[in-house]
Amino acid sequence: MSTTNYPSATPQSQPPRKDYKNLVIGLLAAGFLGTWGYLLYNNNKQEQVQQTQQTQIAKVTDEKGQIQKNFDDALVRLDSLTGTNNKLQASLNASNSDIAKKKTEIRSILNKKNATAAELSKAKQLITDLNGKISDLEKQVTELTSQNTQLTADKTQLTQDKEKLTTDLQTTTSAKQDLEKKVDVASTLNANNITITPVHDKKNGKEKITTTAKRVDKLVISFDVNNRIAQAGQTDVYVSIIGPDGQPISVPALGSGTFTTREEGDKIYTAKVAVDIEAGKTKPVQFAWKQNSDFQKGVYKISIYHNGFKIGEGSKELKKGGLFS
Repeated sequence: MSTTNYPSATPQSQPPRKDYKNLVIGLLAAGFLGTWGYLLYNNNKQEQVQQTQQTQIAKVTDEKGQIQKNFDDALVRLDSLTGTNNKLQASLNASNSDIAKKKTEIRSILNKKNATAAELSKAKQLITDLNGKISDLEKQVTELTSQNTQLTADKTQLTQDKEKLTTDLQTTTSAKQDLEKKVDVASTLNANNITITPVHDKKNGKEKITTTAKRVDKLVISFDVNNRIAQAGQTDVYVSIIGPDGQPISVPALGSGTFTTREEGDKIYTAKVAVDIEAGKTKPVQFAWKQNSDFQKGVYKISIYHNGFKIGEGSKELKKGGLFS
């Protein structure tokens, strides 16, 4: 066998080349499928998470809405109570600070857009506490309403009793006044045995009856009075003297004045005489009218009054007299 450094002209045999194209394609396809599957899985997972979150959000939203409704209902109850009875306001004021604090906390939680479950739970507890206080106030309202109803009934009864008593009192007062009026009228004195005696006072101190006008110094008027029911004591009797000229004789310096009658209005009296009387006994009355002017001829009329009524009258004529009278 001979060797040479020159290449042989005869081609030598080589091993066949491997084809990796299909393998690469397969690997790429597998990787794509795996990525796509992962993306699909991941997408499904995210959808599940989102759905769960949305469910949770919806649940929280519903729970928050229910809490808001419970809070609103509690406020309605509270508002209705505050207007029910003014007396309740004192009880409400005592716990008003605590109620206001709870209301502020509840509103603060409900106003949060992303309130946590713990915060909502706290709001629910606060509403429970608030409703407890409102229930206590409702009991007080019930009691106060019952008391008010009883007080109203008592007031109505008392008003009716007062009206009846007032009516009875008015009736009694009217009857009493009527009786007093009858007694008053019935206690008016009766006057009788009326006499008018013209008297001349002589220089020796003796008295002489005369009808000559120019010689008369005084008129002595006497009469008897009596009454069966008049109360014992002193009473005034008014005597009015009408002169011959038809005018009442009035001398204020001697005690004349005016008085009121029940049938003739105001009248002038000449003299007022105090009389001591006793029920059922006749009392004689006598007084002398001595005026500061001369007596005139003519008829002197007297009227006697007691208790506003005329109880008697009489007259006496004084004459001119003769030449030597």
